[in-house]
Amino acid sequence: MLGIRRRKFISFLGGAAAWPVVAWAQQARHVPIIGYVAPTNPLIPSRSTGAFLQRLRELGWIEGQTITIESRWAAGRPERLDEIAAEFVRLKVDLIVTSSTNDSIVMKQVAPQIPMVFAVSGDPVAAGLVASLARPGGNVTGLSLQSPDSAGKRVQLLREIVLGLHRLAILANPSSPNFMLEVSEAQTAARTFGLDVTTSEMRQTADVNSTFELLKSRADALLVVADPLVNTNRILIGTLALGARLPTMCGFRELVEAGFLMSYGPNLPDLYRRAAEFADKILRGAKPADIPVEQPTKFDFVINLTTAKVLGLTIPESMLLRADEVIE
Repeated sequence: MLGIRRRKFISFLGGAAAWPVVAWAQQARHVPIIGYVAPTNPLIPSRSTGAFLQRLRELGWIEGQTITIESRWAAGRPERLDEIAAEFVRLKVDLIVTSSTNDSIVMKQVAPQIPMVFAVSGDPVAAGLVASLARPGGNVTGLSLQSPDSAGKRVQLLREIVLGLHRLAILANPSSPNFMLEVSEAQTAARTFGLDVTTSEMRQTADVNSTFELLKSRADALLVVADPLVNTNRILIGTLALGARLPTMCGFRELVEAGFLMSYGPNLPDLYRRAAEFADKILRGAKPADIPVEQPTKFDFVINLTTAKVLGLTIPESMLLRADEVIE
């Protein structure tokens, strides 16, 4: 009887000694969760999301094995962002990755305790996301779209293709945090070239048709300031611009695929690959406050030749040679 009790006691001690090991093993098996606010919607394939996931895989993060990714789509509906942020809090995600300044502002407000990487942001300092580009501080860092001469470059390219350009319309969403910065830069650039400038605003999808009614016969070309609302309605905007015989310039290739004439701006897949590198650092223990915000290093000039033909525009051979991509 004594022997049996002794064996049970030794067994008890052995089990007790194993508890910390078991607990450590459970912790070691923790699979990090990324809450990812996708730039489009689940029905539209995204080169940006693909680039982000590919770079994560290259860095050793395999979805469903070493990491879990909870993707959510606002699809141009700002009211969805609060719900998404609250859901990320309930899911106890380890990191949030966002795709616009709007997304980032809401996520920071609702979930300030969760580290965050913005893959795209216009002016993160002005938006209150970071203290400075070099020293973000707080729990947020990422990639900024800031590039001082981008707006001027877009206007210049429009002038080279739209001969006799005198009246430039700028289409933008005044609710976007990027509105003041981008529109101001575009207006300054246009006036430098001696162009008459009008600014048309759209706050919701219902504004798109009425905006183009006002633009008819009042502009020679249209510069579109991209934001989630524009991205969601890019096919409609591209179609209406063609109907109004307006050559369109924007900042991203994705809009040119939807029928816009041209784009000049940062290469989004490149930004999302770099965002994955930020995520990797944070998941391995780095603090967002210590990771400087980076700016674009790769820019693309894209022309939609089909749109040019519909508009009756002849793109000079020299412009086609300068383009990084020609969509036909």
